[in-house]
Amino acid sequence: MHTRAVKELEQHYERHWGPSIAELTWKAGPKHELPDDFTIEVFRRAGNLLTYATLGLSNPEESGLELFVIAPRKEAPVADASIAELLTATAHYHLTGSRLDVGHIVDFGRPWLLGARSTRGLVSLPYLDGPELEWFGQTRILWLIPITEQERQLALEQGLEALEQALERSKFEYWNPKRASVV
Repeated sequence: MHTRAVKELEQHYERHWGPSIAELTWKAGPKHELPDDFTIEVFRRAGNLLTYATLGLSNPEESGLELFVIAPRKEAPVADASIAELLTATAHYHLTGSRLDVGHIVDFGRPWLLGARSTRGLVSLPYLDGPELEWFGQTRILWLIPITEQERQLALEQGLEALEQALERSKFEYWNPKRASVV
């Protein structure tokens, strides 16, 4: 059972993305170190895409963070459990390691989807969804964009703006696990 604050966050998501089509929980690993209400909600997007969003990562009484990933929709099952694992691990890192914020890059330790070239995640503003989604009270909702090691290197050497410009210039397919590096 979700707390009132988590239910309100879920309603915030639904105002932007429509009703949730699935709720995923990754039970392996140190799940006990995450908030009791922590889950991953899945929402349909246009273009055969899904949004996977953390729910319950933040404490509503203080400034917090929730993350989402946009991924291609599989035929069956409806949602991809590997994305739930990736978001759960990233949430755990945020709570027990380094606090994540815009411009931070996390190492997924594996391709973000089977056969993907991207093994890192860039914490970014929710450009596609706008500032109306970004803030829910004191909680910030940010986009975790899968990137390649070469793209990470560009950000380290030339800065986040250089990476964002390269991604924008290339009109990169952020949802495509087979996309080539823009560098």
